[in-house]
Amino acid sequence: MNTPRRYSLLDRLLVQADQSLRTLVPGAAQPNRPSPAQHLANVPMHDDERKHIAGLMRINHTGEVCAQALYQGQALTAKLPDVRASMEHAAAEEIDHLAWCEQRLGELNSHPSVFNPLFYGLSFGMGAVAGLISDKVSLGFVAATEHLVERHLDDHLMQLPQEDIKSRAILEQMREDEIEHGAQALDAGGLIFPAPIKAAMTLMSRVMTLATYKI
Repeated sequence: MNTPRRYSLLDRLLVQADQSLRTLVPGAAQPNRPSPAQHLANVPMHDDERKHIAGLMRINHTGEVCAQALYQGQALTAKLPDVRASMEHAAAEEIDHLAWCEQRLGELNSHPSVFNPLFYGLSFGMGAVAGLISDKVSLGFVAATEHLVERHLDDHLMQLPQEDIKSRAILEQMREDEIEHGAQALDAGGLIFPAPIKAAMTLMSRVMTLATYKI
């Protein structure tokens, strides 16, 4: 019977460095699932409309960069192996979202945010600190974050033009996955965060949204 390999802290740091590059370098993220929009047609749109949709997709792309960083930071410091494995699995699924948003930005003749490295670093640090505190706090942070992302996606789905079926298909699948990730985190014993912490997280998400909509 094969014994699972035990990775040293250095091994895990090197893995995290590789995952960081895959997250931040354009075109490096490879999805495991095809984009739900791949067989849908692009529709003509006015330039202002295209720029607005691109701004929404840029926000969502940065959100997925933050999600990758959060999960990677938590996986690095998670105390229980099953929690660490859960974080790594969730991060792998979020790679799909990252790649889908990047593909859609390219179709809209736009680009990811220049602030992604900054938000990646902040999110990685918060994830690592949450993991150091306890797995219960770490899982609770996932649940609270996924709920926040779900609210963002609901808002963006309302703003999308009905004819933009490609962006809509991507965001709807992302929303479904985020709800599942949040529920899994709570089922695994995640802490339900108090209102002041959720309010602080909402404020930070607004800063990210304002910063990345155009740049």
